[in-house]
Amino acid sequence: MPSRDPESSPPPRRLAASEKAAGTRRGRGATANPDGRFEATRTDAFDDGWDRPEPEGPLRTTVTREAARSIISRNASPDIPFDRSINPYRGCEHGCIYCFARPNHSYVGLSPGLDFETRLFAKPDAAKLLAKELSARGYTPRTIALGTATDPYQPIERSHRITRSVLEVLLRFRHPVGIVTKSNLVVRDADILSEMAALNLVKVAVSVTTLDPDLARRMEPRAPHPRRRLEAIRALSEAGIPVMVIAAPIIPSLNDHEIEAILAEARACGAREASHVLLRLPHELDDLVSDWFAEHFPGRREHVFSLIRQARGGKVYDAAFGRRMVGEGAYAELIARRMRLARERLGYPSERLGLDASAFTVPRAQLSLF
Repeated sequence: MPSRDPESSPPPRRLAASEKAAGTRRGRGATANPDGRFEATRTDAFDDGWDRPEPEGPLRTTVTREAARSIISRNASPDIPFDRSINPYRGCEHGCIYCFARPNHSYVGLSPGLDFETRLFAKPDAAKLLAKELSARGYTPRTIALGTATDPYQPIERSHRITRSVLEVLLRFRHPVGIVTKSNLVVRDADILSEMAALNLVKVAVSVTTLDPDLARRMEPRAPHPRRRLEAIRALSEAGIPVMVIAAPIIPSLNDHEIEAILAEARACGAREASHVLLRLPHELDDLVSDWFAEHFPGRREHVFSLIRQARGGKVYDAAFGRRMVGEGAYAELIARRMRLARERLGYPSERLGLDASAFTVPRAQLSLF
């Protein structure tokens, strides 16, 4: 093997994203697979100019059964309108680079990068656990949020159908639910949702990040096309199911110019509510999004992060209640003002739809089990 002259050779460098995963990342959002923050060791790939490994095949999605002991998660956050939620899946194949739930994969010893979108966990006992928890003595019904961390209608729901089984239980118990998704697969369950809507038990929030299909493919590679999401809003609305559009996340200098267009398209399709969330970068997400910009929009990275810091008190992320969703300062106030004016101009109702928990009942068949 020939020797190298240390004086003339460039220093080892961290591998560029395209080199680290050449041939493996087609259809994936993250550019790397960094170690989680709880790992005892950290590994980095370097190009020293010598032999490089042969490219691996495309990354495959794996699904592992998670034996959950309970299914309803509780929170006491004062800046969100629900105190309980259900996530049928851990990890999400949509691969949205900006997903604030990515760091949660570190809790199971996996990477918030490519692992988050390829190594998934399903909770097949979700419906059974839910029925048990709703039947417990002293349970007080309040709206359950379905899909707050990972999308309940991500691609594996087509075969696992856990979300549908959860909705069947909620309908049986006459329990209110709010659904958050960016998938048109939600229309599959219009039969259940329309029955729940007639009892004022459900509303669906559809996330539309951009109307630009090329940008969507880069940011959220396995999520449905933006037009499919708008079609889902129309289909649900025509079925009598109330729909909210969420322009989220708003990413400075990338999709913030689309706010009014997204709200207009959604309103034309029947959306009755609209909200937004400013980009959140907790924990490892800071580096993941920075690396993504370096690969896809290198010329914008510094400007984008400058605007993020302006809206986060000089930091990349501020977890304080009341500020974490919408930020603060001139830029954040401008976005909030544009949202308010667009809602008024487009005729979105000023009041949010409240769901009804008064019809909650524990079916007799369930009572006989306990």
